[in-house]
Amino acid sequence: MDVERIINILKTQLEGEEQIVDYRVIPPRSARYSDIKLKPQICSCLERVGIQRFYFHQAKAIESILSGLNTLIATPTASGKTITYTIPTLNALLEDRRSTFLYLFPTKALAQDQLRSINELVLGDMELTQILRAFTYDGDTPQDQRKSIREMGNVIISNPDMLHSGILPHHTRWARVFTNLKYIVIDEVHVYRGVFGSNVTNVIKRLKRICSHYGSEPVFILSSATIGNPQDLAVRLIDDEVVAIGDDGSPSGERHILFWQPRMIDRRRNLRRSANIEARDILYHLIREGVQTIVFAQARVVAELVYRYTHQKLVEKGDVELARRISPYRGGYLPEERREIEKQLFEGEILGVISTNALELGIDIGSLDCSIIVGYPGSIASLWQQAGRAGRGSESALTIYIPYNNPLDQFLASNPHYV
Repeated sequence: MDVERIINILKTQLEGEEQIVDYRVIPPRSARYSDIKLKPQICSCLERVGIQRFYFHQAKAIESILSGLNTLIATPTASGKTITYTIPTLNALLEDRRSTFLYLFPTKALAQDQLRSINELVLGDMELTQILRAFTYDGDTPQDQRKSIREMGNVIISNPDMLHSGILPHHTRWARVFTNLKYIVIDEVHVYRGVFGSNVTNVIKRLKRICSHYGSEPVFILSSATIGNPQDLAVRLIDDEVVAIGDDGSPSGERHILFWQPRMIDRRRNLRRSANIEARDILYHLIREGVQTIVFAQARVVAELVYRYTHQKLVEKGDVELARRISPYRGGYLPEERREIEKQLFEGEILGVISTNALELGIDIGSLDCSIIVGYPGSIASLWQQAGRAGRGSESALTIYIPYNNPLDQFLASNPHYV
């Protein structure tokens, strides 16, 4: 994607020269690799999915985990954190088939993504395909399947809520899993802040107590987006020492970041044009240019509104086919509907998706060109996480932040160096 050409189109079509209050370019970064000795079976699985070498942080994290140390991987979106806990899982299964593993994700969509990822990795290896029994265990799991998952599963993929209400209170039914528990993976730990984070910390304390009751001492593997104090957060979460790995070795393309201030319509009353309408107009031009874009809204109703506004404008301008290639995405959809949108986005059938923070976390939705963030998402970590959904590998990406006319959003627009 020619980012500068796209920015010039937005400036011309939307008379946006004065609305761009800050423009910065983050230069590209080359990959740094490191080698690590693994079992031939695991190497073969990696080669089948196109992984020939490990990034520096991946190798260091895997070494730390295999050494039995609680490990935190704190690197940006799309840096390959998933492989750092998948490899130790497969290694432990090959060494002891009785081993069990508990993966905790903050959303069901992430859990489904991980299930698909680990199953795809072992395809083609007969032994691993037979011994790996990975299942999601959450509110979407049918009741008639739960007993067999408890009895057969060795990789249980769940979330803190289900752990709290559906697993720990019935730990006697999970005795086999807790007795042989090797690794506990807690993904996206940066979301566990505030009251929610305190509650999750208490759930983890109960989990550790039950593991001790059954005689297991699992290693904790944690992953996080880049935040200011990842190690401190991880230590507080699991109440134990943690090795933090944050030296990112993955490649990154050039990233262009725009702060787009909605146009002033009444200076005396300090009224600005709606950020939702600004998002609609920007998305309209990006879609017409074939730029695959994700728009992050801070509420479900806003996601639906921006979708409706953009769809209506495309239809009015005669772009009916393009109107069919945009979609909203939010919590509340049926699981099948969410999976279908994710699949179409990954395959490029959808050009524009307007989402709540449901797509903020590391679901694999392919390589998008642009992310539009409408309103401050509540933390700098979330803002960078949403920005990171565009641009994968060495490709260039564009991020546009559109503030609402409230004090916090306007402060960031006036002081972009805080970001």
